[in-house]
Amino acid sequence: MINKKEIFAGIIVIGNEILSGRTKDANTSTLSTWLNSLGIKVQEVRTIPDIEKNIVNTVNELRKKYKYIFTTGGIGPTHDDITALSISKAFNLTYGPHKEAMAILEKYYKPREFNKGRQKMAWMPKKANLILNPTSGAPGFIVENVFCLPGVPSILKSMLGGITHKLVGGDPILSHTINLRTVESEIAKSLSNVQDKNKDVDIGSYPFFRAGRLGVAIVLRGSKQGKIDKCNSEIIKFVKEKNIEIVEKD
Repeated sequence: MINKKEIFAGIIVIGNEILSGRTKDANTSTLSTWLNSLGIKVQEVRTIPDIEKNIVNTVNELRKKYKYIFTTGGIGPTHDDITALSISKAFNLTYGPHKEAMAILEKYYKPREFNKGRQKMAWMPKKANLILNPTSGAPGFIVENVFCLPGVPSILKSMLGGITHKLVGGDPILSHTINLRTVESEIAKSLSNVQDKNKDVDIGSYPFFRAGRLGVAIVLRGSKQGKIDKCNSEIIKFVKEKNIEIVEKD
């Protein structure tokens, strides 16, 4: 059986509201989970402000490093929504009203509702391909390997199905979690030994606090179920030897 090549992606979260803490970023989790199911591994996430130079430089850096780049935020109707203009400059493309996007929004809004702010949502690189928006009308867009999506989580999520066919992934990335009633120092050496023998599985340990008690979630990630199962068995073996309690999911 031929193993598919690993495919990597980067995410650029754009918005002063994220950096200030006023708005919580939910899109990274949504995108990463969706991409994992397609066999595309998110390798890097950057959160940057609504500053043209930052957007241009970050897009140009990451689009050369990864197969796919996804941006979230900054394509709305307000003055600080500058992602589309910045992407145009990153690719040296003409920025202006996109004929197809304008037609979509003209149908979506009543004539008196289609004001200048809403018309701005149809301004983007003129050669961009659209990402249709089944929730609120205003489309996202694609330039080469850069996919530009809105920042509103529910809208972003509704648009993903429309671009799945545009992505070529590897083997889907699988995961398995083992929740333990312990602390990381108690299992660190044993976990390292398992990781050393199972290079094809990523093993992460994440402390949690639940019902007034500490615990550790061990997360196994890989593209082959058999290798994850082997890793899981080795972990369960040392867990039982140490008499560590396994916590069932809530």
